[in-house]
Amino acid sequence: MTLYGFYGVEPDALDPLLALGLVASLCWLDVGLFIVAHDAMHGSLAPQRPRLNRLIGTITLMAYAGFSFDRLTPKHMQHHRTPGTATDPDFHAPAPAKALAWYVAFFRQYFGVRELGVLALVVMILTFVLRVPYANLLMFWALPAILSSIQLFWFGTYLPHSHQDDRFTDDHRARSSGYPWLLSLLTCYHFGYHHEHHRHPHIPWWQLPATREAAR
Repeated sequence: MTLYGFYGVEPDALDPLLALGLVASLCWLDVGLFIVAHDAMHGSLAPQRPRLNRLIGTITLMAYAGFSFDRLTPKHMQHHRTPGTATDPDFHAPAPAKALAWYVAFFRQYFGVRELGVLALVVMILTFVLRVPYANLLMFWALPAILSSIQLFWFGTYLPHSHQDDRFTDDHRARSSGYPWLLSLLTCYHFGYHHEHHRHPHIPWWQLPATREAAR
């Protein structure tokens, strides 16, 4: 689908609804790319095969945003050890109910000079070597990637861990959405069932609905 966005369409001539559908689809697939890497961090992608987990996680994180699997995994494990506290790298203790400030801090936590350099190199290769039109690159690669980061943050971090009127039920400091199966899949590959994920971090994303039902 990305290749189609790169070479198969002309943004100026594309029907706006089709363009919106393509961007939304690519955004959702980008979210899925990160979810695959996330399961690799927990070893649930290929149980009993840590080298394969690490290989797939390394490739998917690099493809997603130039992230390093070896740098991201310790931070994510720290998030599970101390969720919703000042030592949680995914949590924004100074403003635990303000989405924009939290997202900016979240972005700065994970996207640094290294990631910027990797993506700059990728852009140069795509533009000057593979001859991807610049407009296509922005609309069907950069825009879905940015939107996917917002989607992951909103449904996978902010809503589950933000301080709201309801209190957390335990030290996982996580709440789950009440979305039905399809909406849960579309929003964040079932990671809206976040309390279940924190209670059972080695359960892969596709088993979270069943885990939630079993707990209920």
